[in-house]
Order: sequence, then structure tokens, then C-alpha cells
Amino acid sequence: MGQITPLQALRRITRQIRQTSPVQPATLHPTDDALMTAYAAGDARAFEQLYARHQAGLYRFIRRLLGSALNAQTDEVFQDTWLRVVHARARWEPQGASFRTWLFTLAHHRVVDMLRRSGREVSIDAFEGEDGAPWEPGADASAAWQHWPAPAAAASHTEEIAFWRRAGEKLLGCLEQLPIPQRSAFLLHHDDGLALEEVASALEVGFETAKTRLRYAMSKLRTCMGAYLAPLSSAAPGSESR
Repeated sequence: MGQITPLQALRRITRQIRQTSPVQPATLHPTDDALMTAYAAGDARAFEQLYARHQAGLYRFIRRLLGSALNAQTDEVFQDTWLRVVHARARWEPQGASFRTWLFTLAHHRVVDMLRRSGREVSIDAFEGEDGAPWEPGADASAAWQHWPAPAAAASHTEEIAFWRRAGEKLLGCLEQLPIPQRSAFLLHHDDGLALEEVASALEVGFETAKTRLRYAMSKLRTCMGAYLAPLSSAAPGSESR
């Protein structure tokens, strides 16, 4: 008999719970915490709602945090994260952090485990080798970010789409150059929309540490993207010297 994959195990556990769980009264828009509480009480449908609500964002976070070198491991980490939710359901209680924050914490731990298992060194110090104060968003009016063209300035819709696609690919490449602590902070805040307090909670660090990691990430991304964006400034409408 072949080995059961994490996804098959997850489906089997959910199916068994559904067969024995009582039918719970439907709620129009239950919170994540309410759904997790219901799931802990044996309502498998609550788990399905949680999965449908968070699977896309969680998968994207894991894939981008692992980077292209370990892209093939995304499914394994994603499935294992949900399995950890399943196994922890009986002892789960909301304790300050939201379910979503807790879910990303589980995923972050699993990604770090995978990176270390693959032989990659994951520094616990996000600022090792950093010199000087990190760049503050908006502090430099001539920063490369200012040269992103407004949609109306594009010559055509096709060219606009092509530009943003290339810019997106470049940004993903720049993200992979960030240390894991800084990449995690950036993705959680800017890609997944967590407030800075939630980022700190998800990464299990202090607020100021999360804030500084994010600032360093922005500084490095600005420098990396600047090389791509800088030539656009000379081509932008009104940029010619008069």
C-alpha cells in the first residue's frame, strides 16, 4: 500500500469528523474565530469555510516565502500547515491573536523548517550586516517609486499590461533577495494585508522589530526596483528638460 500524502490525510480526517459531527445552525458571516471554535467542537463544515476563506492567501504567502528554488515544496508546506490546524483543533483557543494570524504563524514556522532542511541558512537576525538607518517610505520625493507611471500615462492598454507584468516579475525577483525575516514582514503586511501589530504577532517578535524589518525590506526593494524603474522617469510625460 502506498504512503498517504498529507492532503489525503487531511481529507480523510475531515470526512471522518463530518460523518460524526452534529449539524450546526448556519450563520451568515461567521468570524474566523467562531468557525474555528465550531470546528473544534466537531463541525467539519466550519473547517471547510475556513479553508475556502484563507487557502488562496496562504498558498501565495508560502510560495513567495519559499522562493523559486523551493517552489516545488509549496504544496507540501501548504498541506502540512492545514494538517497542523486539524491536529491543534481540540486545544485551540483564541488568545489575543486572530485565527488568520495564527495560521500564518504556523505556515511561517513550516517554511523556515523547510528552508533549513534544504540546507539553507536562515538567520534569526534580520539586520545582520546592515549599515545605517533604513529608508523611510516617502522620505525621498525623487525616489524610484515616484516614477511608476499612472495608468492614464500609458500609450496603450496593451503596453500598460506588459509594463505591470514585467514590473511584477521584477518585484518577485527582488523579494527573493531579501532575508527571510524581512521578506516575511513585507509579504504579511503588503501582500496579505496584516496590520503591523498582526505581523509582529505572526512572526512572534516585538512591534518595533517587525516595523524595522519592514523598513529594511522596503529600503532594499526600493533599491532593487529603482534599477528597473529609473529609466522610465526620462520617458514619462513632462520629464523632458525645458
